[in-house]
Amino acid sequence: MLESLLRGDLRLFLHINGQWHNGVLDVIMPMLREPFMWAPLYLFLALFVTINYGWKGLFWIAFFLITFGVSDQASLFLKEYIGRLRPCRDPIVSHYTRVLVVYCPRSGSFTSNHAANHFALAMFCFLTLKSSFGRYTWLFFLWAAAISYAQVYVGVHYPLDVTGGGVMGAFFGFLSGSFFKRRIKLELKPELTT
Repeated sequence: MLESLLRGDLRLFLHINGQWHNGVLDVIMPMLREPFMWAPLYLFLALFVTINYGWKGLFWIAFFLITFGVSDQASLFLKEYIGRLRPCRDPIVSHYTRVLVVYCPRSGSFTSNHAANHFALAMFCFLTLKSSFGRYTWLFFLWAAAISYAQVYVGVHYPLDVTGGGVMGAFFGFLSGSFFKRRIKLELKPELTT
């Protein structure tokens, strides 16, 4: 069963990376996975929570960073433990891989840190900011999914890597977000509710 799952994973990777591409996505996808691309979003969230929630906003930022750190370290541990080669490093698969980044990391492939970290943050934001952003809160998951897809598109991860990372990250985000909601909970400052 594992062998058939890995075969399907490779097939899907070859479709995403080698067939389902175009010139516009070839420019967008490598940028999509870069941290500098999302710096304005992180700055906006930090300002939003501190302006609207005062000192609780600072706790939110701390939990946001802790959620990121825990998911990142858990993913690094799994990479080391499992030791799956990245498609851009595999001696056979690399011949069929379009690598759209300047550097193929030497670390393992499963799980994807990008997917783990962004799904952890997406779940945390979804749970803690739902009262502020309402029906638009699901866009955090779209953001995480786009970054995860970009990891496969540029040739540094298999679909199973980003799926595993996404599930694990969402789990950590759920734990962190649920704890934050129970213990701290964001409430608008009195002057903003009138």
